[in-house]
Amino acid sequence: MHAQLTNYSMKHLKIYYKNDIGFLSFDYDERRNSLSTIFLQELYHALDEICIKGIKVLIIRANKGAKVWSAGVNIEELPKPGTDPVPYDHPLEVLVRRLQKVKIPVIAMMEGSVWGGGCDIAFSCDLLIGTPQTTFAITPAKIGVPYNTNGILRVLNHVQPNIAKELFFTAQPLSAQRAYELGILNHLVETEKLESYTVEIAQKIAANSPVAIAVIKRQINLISGNKALSPSMIEEINRLREIAYNSNDYLEGIQAFKERRKPEFKG
Repeated sequence: MHAQLTNYSMKHLKIYYKNDIGFLSFDYDERRNSLSTIFLQELYHALDEICIKGIKVLIIRANKGAKVWSAGVNIEELPKPGTDPVPYDHPLEVLVRRLQKVKIPVIAMMEGSVWGGGCDIAFSCDLLIGTPQTTFAITPAKIGVPYNTNGILRVLNHVQPNIAKELFFTAQPLSAQRAYELGILNHLVETEKLESYTVEIAQKIAANSPVAIAVIKRQINLISGNKALSPSMIEEINRLREIAYNSNDYLEGIQAFKERRKPEFKG
């Protein structure tokens, strides 16, 4: 029996339901759905709200026609050099851990491009469905920001190491077609068919046993995410990241972004 299904809006989100399917829609178009602290906190609380409703599938989307699904972490909120920009308790990491605990299947329905931290959210979903306009870009190297280890592990769960290096090193968008060929996108469909196609898949999932799906989802996540790091490896990674976020490159990257100019990195 479903709890009362009520459509409602937050400051940057819209939540609505159709039968056994819940929709969480980003509604922050003026900032290209950038992941500010407030937005991330809203997403966290929205997941809590949705998960008690008894729905069988969740679809995460942006507004129809949005050219950017999410522009990633709000760069204006990044700390000054000397502080880890995305520590374990950063709102993005807290949200991703919450998203990974959702027992029902979560589908990322992406019409537009996905940047930086937006990729972390997308890669934490179970299925990814996009259009020819859906590109993926991970851009910390453009502003001298070190990516956190959990984020890199999430990327490595979707692509081979050489592809991950290309994404991080070039900071250039990966096209929808290539993302589909690499298995990042489950399906690549025309824009006008995106919503109906995604809902059709959600309905097929909803017709199956929710208990079996929840168990299988957990099994797959545990097995695929089992990339153990030794204590010495973790120590080295943390030391390397500290070098990066204490660097002049980090300071220059943030300053250049604020001044809307190309950074002059000196290493």
